[in-house]
Amino acid sequence: MEETRGLLGRVRMAPLEPVGVIDIGSNSVRLVVYEGAVRAPTPLFNEKVLCGLGRSIATTGKLESQAVERALGALRRFRAITELLAVKRLTAVATAAVRDAQNGAEFIARAEEACGFPIQLLPGEREAELAAQGILMGFGHVDGVAGDLGGGSLELIDIGGFQLRRAATLPLGGLRLLDVSRGNLEDALKFIDAELDRHNWIGADRGRTFYAVGGTWRALARVHMAERDYPLRVMQGYAISPHGAIALCEDLRNGKKLKGLEMVARARREVLPVGALVMERLLRRLEPDKVVFSVFGIREGLLLDLLPEDERKKDPLLSFCEDFARLRSRSAEHGRELAAWTDALFTEPGPTETPEERRLRHAACLISDVGWRAHPDYRGEQSLNLIAHSAMTGIDHPGRLFLAMAVYFRHVGGAEASPDELSSRIRRMMNKRDLRRARILGAALRTAHMISVGRPGIIPHTPLSYEDGRLVLTIPPAYAALDGERLRRRFASLAALLDMTGEVSFRT
Repeated sequence: MEETRGLLGRVRMAPLEPVGVIDIGSNSVRLVVYEGAVRAPTPLFNEKVLCGLGRSIATTGKLESQAVERALGALRRFRAITELLAVKRLTAVATAAVRDAQNGAEFIARAEEACGFPIQLLPGEREAELAAQGILMGFGHVDGVAGDLGGGSLELIDIGGFQLRRAATLPLGGLRLLDVSRGNLEDALKFIDAELDRHNWIGADRGRTFYAVGGTWRALARVHMAERDYPLRVMQGYAISPHGAIALCEDLRNGKKLKGLEMVARARREVLPVGALVMERLLRRLEPDKVVFSVFGIREGLLLDLLPEDERKKDPLLSFCEDFARLRSRSAEHGRELAAWTDALFTEPGPTETPEERRLRHAACLISDVGWRAHPDYRGEQSLNLIAHSAMTGIDHPGRLFLAMAVYFRHVGGAEASPDELSSRIRRMMNKRDLRRARILGAALRTAHMISVGRPGIIPHTPLSYEDGRLVLTIPPAYAALDGERLRRRFASLAALLDMTGEVSFRT
């Protein structure tokens, strides 16, 4: 990736070439344009139209004319948008409804004329493979079963590490189920169980994670968030216990009035009960340890296909944070220096950490300065909100909260932190270990920024060390003038969080 240097010499990312994906599904037609083919992609534009192409496939065998015209109208608009955004690489795909329809070939011809690009008709096996790649794009290393529920089909994929192990395409999409069962949930239940019975590997390995993909299941998660009054509205990585997910599914198919249903689009709300029924029956067989929701699916799987091998192997979280730092902080290099500088804190006799905790700490260091342009009185609050709700990938919600709170404490301190609503609610959600680590890291970042004033090349010469129960900050003579009252106070606060005495040394 090319880089340019802007004001103050900070590294900025050069403009990337936008890439786009048009996904013609059984329920929705969507265009997503990403800033470029990178490991942690950020959408520049994202729009969907709920056309319902697969509404009557099971009973008539054809795409409805009204749904076809609506889809073609959306594709003509998408063509204009891709031209305005100067998209050079566009991939267009069609899935179950078009694949199964008698008039699918006719639709493809008209759709290609409307969008101006060739359209790939994905076989079920390829659709499952791309869904798996999408999960890998969003989470990195995976061990579990992914389910991508569309309007026409359900793709189930067993993923181990970075490998697709087993896959199946089942005719259990929401619109298809409504069509087959004519809205009768008891008939839909029998149909679901019969289809699941055809694949004896489903549920063979219990206690693994289930990754839920697709708009209907994301709507289900949105309702769950509203019911819990959950403080974040970030879908990627949101997790529910199997018991909680099954209970919610039962409430939805029994017609219970739940918070958040009014936020679900009417066309999506129609298929929510059968989508909940599919999840319920599936979870009872899989018996997973948790249910994790993903916004990444076949579109991101297609994007992964465009990446060179070295880009694919990158850590998605650290890749995102590196890019975020280049775009929003004063110096991305300083963030990398902070990661190395704080390594000394998280070794004995200080707090130790797992490899995953170390990874999260390094990510927090990379993005610790993204709020520097905000008003000083609001840097903590705005950084918290920005990080907690960012489009980062390769991270679960507890990790996301740790990053947000560590950078929050970097700006506002520990005991004197302002009692704004979001930070208070997040603190109540965090376990004691994570909250303590966030406070310590935040205090360390406050200390480091007082030494470096946000510039690279300084803190590598001012190391931290543990010596006979003391935390020692060494400042060489060349930087002795950077010592001062505010630095001493911040360093003392850091030492106190570690239950130690702080000492500033000026030895070489």
